[in-house]
Amino acid sequence: MTSHWYRICHRLCAWIYYERITVLNPERLIKEGPVLYVGLHRNGAVDGFIYHQAVPRGVFLISTQLRRHFFSRLFFSGIGIARSKDTEDGGGNDAAIQQCVDLLGAGGALIIFPEGTSSLGPRHLPFKSGAMHIALESLANGVPLRILPLGIHYEKAWAFRSKVEIVIGDLISTALPPEMSRLGQLKEMKRRMNFALESVGINFSSPELYEQASCLAYASTLGTERSYFKSLKTFEGGIPEPVSHDWRNLVEKFSSRRMLHHQGIPLLPGRPWWIYAASLCLLAPLVLAGILVNFLPLLMGWFAGKKFADDQNVIALWRLLIGLPIGLIWSLLVMVLLVFFCGWEWSLGYAVLTISALQLTYRTKKVAVAAWNGLLHRSITRQAWQFHKRLSENLPNP
Repeated sequence: MTSHWYRICHRLCAWIYYERITVLNPERLIKEGPVLYVGLHRNGAVDGFIYHQAVPRGVFLISTQLRRHFFSRLFFSGIGIARSKDTEDGGGNDAAIQQCVDLLGAGGALIIFPEGTSSLGPRHLPFKSGAMHIALESLANGVPLRILPLGIHYEKAWAFRSKVEIVIGDLISTALPPEMSRLGQLKEMKRRMNFALESVGINFSSPELYEQASCLAYASTLGTERSYFKSLKTFEGGIPEPVSHDWRNLVEKFSSRRMLHHQGIPLLPGRPWWIYAASLCLLAPLVLAGILVNFLPLLMGWFAGKKFADDQNVIALWRLLIGLPIGLIWSLLVMVLLVFFCGWEWSLGYAVLTISALQLTYRTKKVAVAAWNGLLHRSITRQAWQFHKRLSENLPNP
């Protein structure tokens, strides 16, 4: 019953906050038997909500901080471990480690974030050795363990109704020379883990390069089925000079004009401007009506992200922790009042309006940005789409 609650809770969080979750290489997922998933950690505890969609049977190794209060226990489940940043000595974790080993020994799936904490920086944080200690202990007990790396990539992690990609990597080999010492085994397994996680992650030399690559990767997905992660990974070794030169020229023109942006990109229409304007006239009233009838939970979620988040990687978490419960209570109250005073048809209409507005928010924002920019900046529309074509030519096929 408890596991079902968390699956529903995490699915609801992911469905409400993010537009779409795409799993790359889903055939590599392991449906049964003991498996240790080592995942990159980008966007705070929200990463767990997203990973849970791909690995529903997974049990997380989580900070005891997330299980300290009743309210947080409604959202977070797993094997609690004390991190060094949360306690003076970070000790007292032997029981938690044994729980992990027992879970794998019983054929379960364990998910660990080897970085220990999250960051939206240009590359991963240093990996700790705990996951490999657990793996080696399980292998020593004769457990037929498989280890699989997971990567996670957000178009804009904190943005409401953005898109996310989960990357499933190749299995990490567990074969080790029998004469190798335990310390040698640990170092070798950690080396393999580092390599595997870097293959499903991004590794840029500076925040500036990462920001530029992120914009270009998102631009490459416009009007195509191209993967955001695969485009981002292509730029890891450097952005081709022709692309970088053309992009700098465009950015200079964009900055000198009053343009709207979506995910950091000033979208421009790829079809006649009036098509976007007509689409906006159809979509905007529905989305605005959905916002109006759910104004309070949306406002409280936004306020929580502004008030309590100390960095961008926890904005989405705070919005969900505050906005979701208030939103559920609000929706239930509105539907009950509508049934009582107006009839069940009005209550059903409210539910349909809310869900429709939620599903159309991402598209409406894109259409609105493109329509506005297309109306006021038609002179650079052709140049922008010519750049998009050149960008696509410098990337692998979708």
